[in-house]
Amino acid sequence: MTNGKERKTNPPPVYSSKSEDNKYELMYIGEGGKRIYDLEERTGKFGENIIEFAKIIPRNVITIPLIGQLVKAGTSVGANYCEADDAESKKDFRHKIGICKKESRETRFFLRMIVKAVSSLARNASPLIQEAKELNLIFAAIRRKVS
Repeated sequence: MTNGKERKTNPPPVYSSKSEDNKYELMYIGEGGKRIYDLEERTGKFGENIIEFAKIIPRNVITIPLIGQLVKAGTSVGANYCEADDAESKKDFRHKIGICKKESRETRFFLRMIVKAVSSLARNASPLIQEAKELNLIFAAIRRKVS
């Protein structure tokens, strides 16, 4: 509340549930257009969408190694989150969340490199880049709180 009035916030940006070419779903919009707050589901969906995106990237001498790196980093975000969820101590949890943070940042980096190599994929990569950024910020906040 500000000055006795309820502060209105803008709703989160609304994106279609499918990418422009209907190849993959945007990961943070769930059924009924609701945001996904379950990180295990969200990171799993992110990995699935990275795989779907990788399928549409043209193969050539530049993109082949980038695709491999992208898929490894993008799918490991969720795998490492599952590991963190099963951590044996607070220190172990913090370490594994740090790995999630690094992998989400690395995924964003490889998406950027793929867009540089194949500029026609920029629109397809944009929601994935945004999701990688959001996941990175979420993991950074979790890591700070666990200090």
